[in-house]
Amino acid sequence: MKEPLTIEGAWRRTPRVHTDERGRFHELFRREDSVEPGERVERLETAQANCSVSRRGALRGVHFADVPPGQAKHVACVQGAILDVVVDVRVGSPTFGAWEAVELSAENGRSVHLSEGLGHAFLALSDTATVVYLCSTGYAPGREHGIQPLDPGIGIAWPPGIEPILSAKDREAPTLAEAAEAGLLPRHDACLRYRGAHHGTEGAA
Repeated sequence: MKEPLTIEGAWRRTPRVHTDERGRFHELFRREDSVEPGERVERLETAQANCSVSRRGALRGVHFADVPPGQAKHVACVQGAILDVVVDVRVGSPTFGAWEAVELSAENGRSVHLSEGLGHAFLALSDTATVVYLCSTGYAPGREHGIQPLDPGIGIAWPPGIEPILSAKDREAPTLAEAAEAGLLPRHDACLRYRGAHHGTEGAA
């Protein structure tokens, strides 16, 4: 089942999990989910697949890429559990600066899809967590940016009792306000135009 988040351009997917005496099976990703009439279909053209293994407390993000071409992502946790967070960093968006969190785990099988221009971060909740994410474009350092994940201006409610472990790059990243002032953030209208030109749709956008 695919459900839109409160931030336009992001979805949570909860799969049907099949179990028997051998174990469990579920679909990690389906290029074209079945959707309700009139819903946009984001067809992720995978250019790169990443796998990260994190210890408890590892905090990665908030990361985003220039649009165009941006970097859409489909994120799943295949071992352990994480708190996955989508942040709207698109200037001009009705939900600019808003965030939404989804717990992803090997147990619940959920995944999150983010369209181009959205910010992404996650915190490892278990002793170790293995995260797999499909990306629409390959890694390009010159196009990729970050926002400080502990920025009080965003105010992400990270779980209490877990000490965040950040890379030096993420720790020194600008706040959302600083990134906006520096002109680093994508524009909402540019993201919508890019998606309309490069993704198929079914019904209304």
